[in-house]
Amino acid sequence: MEKKKQQALEIIVVGGGKIGFYLARTLLEHGHHPALVERDRAVCKRLANALDVPVISGDGTSVDVLEQAGVAECDALIGVTGQDEENLVACQLAKKLFSVRKTIARVNNPKNADVMRRLGVDIVISATDSIARLLEHEVDTAGLRQLTAINQGEASICETRLPADYRLSGKRLSELDIPQRAVIISINRQGSTIIPRGDTQLLSGDTVIFMAKNEALHEVKVKLKLED
Repeated sequence: MEKKKQQALEIIVVGGGKIGFYLARTLLEHGHHPALVERDRAVCKRLANALDVPVISGDGTSVDVLEQAGVAECDALIGVTGQDEENLVACQLAKKLFSVRKTIARVNNPKNADVMRRLGVDIVISATDSIARLLEHEVDTAGLRQLTAINQGEASICETRLPADYRLSGKRLSELDIPQRAVIISINRQGSTIIPRGDTQLLSGDTVIFMAKNEALHEVKVKLKLED
C-alpha cells in the first residue's frame, strides 16, 4: 500500500475537449500517466499530435474502449465530456466492473450533481457552479481565465497571458512571492511549453497556467502584478 502511494498515477480522461486536453497535459507535467479517450477521430489526431499520451479513439461508455485504454490497471477515471450521461456511465463502469479506486465526473447541469453522487461517482465537478463562483469574484480575478475546477470548486486551474509591457518581465520565479496556496504549472512561450523551475523567468507575452485555491486567486493576481 505504501509503495502504491509513491508511484505515479495511471489516469484515464474520458473527453478530449479543452478541459480534457489541459487536464491530461497537467497530469503529464506532474509526472502521472494519463490516457485520453475521445470519440471524434479528428480530435484524436490533434490530441495525439499535441500530447505525448495514449489517445484512444472510441466511446468512453464502451467496456471494450475502456479496456483498450487500460482501465483495469488505472488508479482513477475522470469523465469530462459535454454529456453528463456519458460521464456518469464511464465512471460507473470503471467503479463497478473494474474497481477503479477514484472516479471523477464533470457535470454540465448542476441539478444532476446529487444524482451522480448517489449513483457512486466519488467527486462531481459542476462547471456551471464554478463559473458562478468565479463571477462572484469577477473584479478581483479579471484577467484570469478558469480552465477547470478542482475538488468540487475548492481550487481552479487558470490561465493568464502576460501583457507586452509586463512589469515583472525577466524576473525569475524564485524572486516572486507566489502564494503558498498556488503553484505555476506551465508556461507557454512562442508555442513551446516550459516546465517551470525556480530559475525560470517570466517574460512579456508568456501564457502562464497555474493552480490555486479559489480564495487565493486575487492574491495571485496581486503578486504577479496583473492588476488593472
